[in-house]
Amino acid sequence: MKMKKTGIILIGVAVVIAIWLFSGYNGMVEKEEAATTSLSNIEAAYQRRADMLPQLVKTVKAYAKHEKETFENVAKARNLATQIHLDGENLTPEKLAKFDAAQNQIAQALSRLISITENYPELKANENFRSLQVQVEGTENRINEARRDYNAKVQAYNTSIRRFPNTIVAGLFGFEKMAKFEASAGAEKAPDLDI
Repeated sequence: MKMKKTGIILIGVAVVIAIWLFSGYNGMVEKEEAATTSLSNIEAAYQRRADMLPQLVKTVKAYAKHEKETFENVAKARNLATQIHLDGENLTPEKLAKFDAAQNQIAQALSRLISITENYPELKANENFRSLQVQVEGTENRINEARRDYNAKVQAYNTSIRRFPNTIVAGLFGFEKMAKFEASAGAEKAPDLDI
């Protein structure tokens, strides 16, 4: 009789541990997937910005023919930025920093492109240009929101895998801390738009 009670207790403990493992694992998978989906949303917002650049350059070029260097810088920045892709499964702080640096170059090139319009009042009055400017502003807001959402989801995931007893499950199944987007070095200073 005593042996039967011990067996039932051991089975009960094994069931509780199994439920805890499944629950912890599934919760971490859910949080990790939410974070990687947010990362994809960031890339989609950056891609939207990169896709709008040729249109913007074409509109500005029609008015500002002698701004060749600015146009070349925009094209170079866009090419670099669209070549770097992030992989949620293999995301390191270094890869995130490289991606962010490329995106910052495109943002600076875009800012310079927009700033040259001050020299061309007829361009500022152009309906296509004004529409593109509004789209660029909206895209920059989307990028900012996507980065905030990503960081919030990464924080939830990282907190989840670091809390006890989840840290045991995370260690058993190889869940690792994910990197967040951070401000770039020098971001506290306004960009120099002198062309």
